[in-house]
Amino acid sequence: MAETIKVMISEEDVEKRIQELGKQISEAYAGKQVHLICVLKGGVFFMCELAKRITVPVSMDFMSVSSYGDGTSSSGVVKIAKDLDEPLEGKDVLVVEDIIDSGRTLYYLLEILKKRNPNSMKLCTLLDKPDRRVRDVKVDYVGFEIPDEFVVGYGLDYAQKYRNLPYVGVVEGVE
Repeated sequence: MAETIKVMISEEDVEKRIQELGKQISEAYAGKQVHLICVLKGGVFFMCELAKRITVPVSMDFMSVSSYGDGTSSSGVVKIAKDLDEPLEGKDVLVVEDIIDSGRTLYYLLEILKKRNPNSMKLCTLLDKPDRRVRDVKVDYVGFEIPDEFVVGYGLDYAQKYRNLPYVGVVEGVE
């Protein structure tokens, strides 16, 4: 059976929430520079839109950490495919994710990044699925809390498809 996509969060609602997050983050980092770390690949859509709405100076870096294959659930095996280009020492870091599900990947990533001596480190995610959490991860900025459904769009994929959808949708017809 072919999958179909049902809109969960409209493009307008995503844009509105990113604007609100940008304002919150700008106020929290007033007088500072924030160093955004994008967790690739999914986080890039969200981070770019968020960065445009942050009014304090922003620098960016990218990291690829994965615990997913082509399936719909976490494998529990975490690997770093691309590390950061810049050191974090003394920086106010904001890790930007597309979705936090089990928390395994982010828990592992945050433990690694803390050892690099940033001045501060916070976490921002577009989507949070707390019902699936198996690792305790403190999320400082949440776009939307969603139920335990498999979602795509706005950077999230199913077997590398649907990342480019301008909304968040539920995949139906996927086991």
